[in-house]
Amino acid sequence: DSINRMLNVSANSGAGIVYSDFYDEENGMLTYHPLIDYQSGSVRDDFNFGSLMLLSKEAFLFCVNEFAGYNYAGTYALRLAVSHNFPVVRIPEPLYSSAKVDYRKTGEKQFDYVDPKNRVVQREFEKAFTEYLKQIDAYLPQIKRTVEFKDSFKVEASVIIPVKNRIKTIRSAVESALNQKANFDFNVIVVDNHSTDGTTGLLKEIAQSDERLIHIIPERTDLNIGGCWNEAIHSNKCGKFAVQLDSDDLYSGEDTLQKIVDKFYEEKCAAVIGSYKLTDFNLNEIPPGVIDHKEWTDENGHNNALRINGLGAPRAYYTEVIREINFPNVSYGEDYSMMLILLRNYKIGRIYEPLYLCRRWEDNTDADLTIEQQNRNDSYKDFLRTQEILARQKMNKDEPE
Repeated sequence: DSINRMLNVSANSGAGIVYSDFYDEENGMLTYHPLIDYQSGSVRDDFNFGSLMLLSKEAFLFCVNEFAGYNYAGTYALRLAVSHNFPVVRIPEPLYSSAKVDYRKTGEKQFDYVDPKNRVVQREFEKAFTEYLKQIDAYLPQIKRTVEFKDSFKVEASVIIPVKNRIKTIRSAVESALNQKANFDFNVIVVDNHSTDGTTGLLKEIAQSDERLIHIIPERTDLNIGGCWNEAIHSNKCGKFAVQLDSDDLYSGEDTLQKIVDKFYEEKCAAVIGSYKLTDFNLNEIPPGVIDHKEWTDENGHNNALRINGLGAPRAYYTEVIREINFPNVSYGEDYSMMLILLRNYKIGRIYEPLYLCRRWEDNTDADLTIEQQNRNDSYKDFLRTQEILARQKMNKDEPE
């Protein structure tokens, strides 16, 4: 019956690919596992089709040549080609059950693709994706547009820390920022999103002893992380460069801020992205260790960024530029949204040494997501990719020949 259901849907819709929701089978129990709809921006190579997918004969024969020349990315290249030429249809019904084999939490699985041993595979997937972007006229040549920095800021740099209820970690994060050694003036802007666990009192105490800490409590109560970033960058206290620090993480050394600002001037770029090291709460390194995101490069990163889920940290921005764009008021994907827009228009600087200690612990917002939460996040990032592909297609169409 399940196969017939898929065949009927394919015949009625002309779909090249049909997939469906399913049940996770665990210890004799069945748990409903919904998937998400396929968008034109669902171009990441780990899109979840489930364990059963129907590929129509017509679609396969039309796109079969996309297999050629790949050791790892053949199926991915085929799927991209099919999705460009045929509908991809999800049936929102559980048509089968599948034994659950990966019991890791979401926070443990999210870094699989950046494991250095997968680098050869990632480069091949990048090649397949680049060819696809060229086919749909969303490929962009190397971005070389630089910026001229203005001197209308009170300080050179601001470390931006959005926070809500991080009493266990906020002191060490703030001290990590305040302890930076630099040949320029900087401050630390903490946007305290109405904490209720003592974080607010602790920040007021630190601010009284160090005027470089700017403690902002927004008037609005509907802000997510992106909205808190907007509060910070539009503050008249914000420096020329806005540098990210999460409220439970640390800079890896006292020279991190100096290295980031030096990179801005070296390349006259609109943003700088560093690398980071994964640690446990006590700062002991945990696998896979250093995350340098070498799967996206200076030459083609602005294209390949549409395929991958993360771009690195810490992220830093030229404030003048991001004030014109603004972050979406969400708590997932706000940085990815900003970076896609910047990558479309500007040169981005890269630092491949770890500048940041990313602490993984039970209170991380992505430590253990439900299927519904993960689906919501994945669907939102696919939406961002969809919008970005449309913007790039329009840019290419409007480009004078």
